[in-house]
Amino acid sequence: MKKQSFTFEQIHIEVARNASDDFNLFHDKHKWLQITHNPFKGPIVLGFQLNTLIEYQMRLYREAQHEEQIIVDKQLRFSNYQITFVNALRPSQEFSLEIKKTLINTIPDLTLTNRVVIKSQGKTILLGYKKETQAPLFLANTDLNGLPDLNTVADKTLVPGSDYFLMRKWMHNGNVKNFLSGSLAEQSDYFDELAEVAHYPEIFPCSLTSGVLLEKAQLENHDFKANPMVYTSHELSIDRHWVGQLKNNDKVYILVKQLPESKDNTLNNTRILLRSYECYGVLENKEILFRIKLNLVPLEEILKI
Repeated sequence: MKKQSFTFEQIHIEVARNASDDFNLFHDKHKWLQITHNPFKGPIVLGFQLNTLIEYQMRLYREAQHEEQIIVDKQLRFSNYQITFVNALRPSQEFSLEIKKTLINTIPDLTLTNRVVIKSQGKTILLGYKKETQAPLFLANTDLNGLPDLNTVADKTLVPGSDYFLMRKWMHNGNVKNFLSGSLAEQSDYFDELAEVAHYPEIFPCSLTSGVLLEKAQLENHDFKANPMVYTSHELSIDRHWVGQLKNNDKVYILVKQLPESKDNTLNNTRILLRSYECYGVLENKEILFRIKLNLVPLEEILKI
């Protein structure tokens, strides 16, 4: 078991949100005041910032336990995160990240599993699992081969013949390094210009989906001040092979599909309907870089609990 304490400052939030094009008012040091009935009394840390901290600390944990070789030898190609957000985290608020001992399961397939928990001031901020597998745990059966050539589809539009909203994003080493630093990860563990080393982290490409969701909502005339939405969970499956191929100026097509709201899809068995999205990062060669299931709810519904 590994447990450490950390603190984000507002500058970390600024750097991370700028690097990932996340203009959510919840993270803005001025505009958080404009959110109706905002209970957080200040800006809050990005969910993908916390995910990146978990990624980095899990990397250090794997290295210390010599588990990286297991991942390579057993071809555990997919990195999976199952995260539930319980409370918000504020800047200058000390918190702890605890990584539980690795469980190795062989049935039905080999899986390395670690439970992760973030707590602050006696409250759980986040809890979940990090799992290494040979196949994706989430949205594994998705087939995007029927989509048209994404190069021919206009940016910020629906892909013809589908429910997917498309937005193009480009990888930039500077943005990645800033996002790592903003997430309390050591950027030099990923980048060394003199040695011509540039290893992209897993979470950064995924983090761009937040900005894409915001762009989609803005085009739909969503009122971010009167009807803010908050994440309740992230489920991510990331293809390590394709992350390892990423380089500066690579283009990623991010596809987002909103699922119909349903009484069968609620927050913790309450009457609060989840707004669920399926998100994919697709490369120029049509390979899927990441698969994400995101769940959000209106803030006003959370406040009623």
